[in-house]
Amino acid sequence: MRLILAIFLPWLQFFTIGRPIAGIICLILQITVIGWLPAAIWSVYALSEYKTDQKISKALQK
Repeated sequence: MRLILAIFLPWLQFFTIGRPIAGIICLILQITVIGWLPAAIWSVYALSEYKTDQKISKALQK
């Protein structure tokens, strides 16, 4: 679900992973037609980093 959100509403996805400043910057970037594609790519990349961080912290807790 977050991947779909990252592609269609990249700025909103940043708020769901706890990065509101990046979300605001991404919203400004997405407002421009040319900036929408880089915003979506950045959002998907940030989502993959978030998932990796979650896996690492889960592994360290065990």
